[in-house]
Amino acid sequence: MPNDSVLVTIKGVMPTANGCAVFLGNDEKTFVIYVDHSVGGAIQMTLNGVRKERPLTHDLIGSIFLGLGVRLEHVVVNDAREGTFFARLLLAMENELGRKLVEIDARPSDSIVLSLQQKRPLYVAHTVFEGVEDMSEVLEKVLKQQAEENSGEEDERG
Repeated sequence: MPNDSVLVTIKGVMPTANGCAVFLGNDEKTFVIYVDHSVGGAIQMTLNGVRKERPLTHDLIGSIFLGLGVRLEHVVVNDAREGTFFARLLLAMENELGRKLVEIDARPSDSIVLSLQQKRPLYVAHTVFEGVEDMSEVLEKVLKQQAEENSGEEDERG
């Protein structure tokens, strides 16, 4: 784990009027990154293990990693400025010539999908984690509301 970061997981993905809210966090705090509908859908499909007929862009990137012998070590959401988050992918490649580590700038939304697909850790820099608003209560309310809506739908069908 990078020393100056916090390990987080995806706690929920909720549709919004302009895209999706991705709730990230740990036991201490939950915060939100807003993403467009297509990436929000890719995150949700990956979380749900949905098989796609044709590869999406993130699937293609994973196939390229595999073909080139590249491993995603981890993802770090490393900065936030004026409501925009920034991330880095740490990639490793090892072959007969040696080991190479490469750090690449990436959108957090794409990075989240790749970390899920590759089953690799997702970190947030301490400075970013300390600076975001805690949305734990909002997430709890939304999840409770969704559970009530789902049980109401089951009652109607039953």
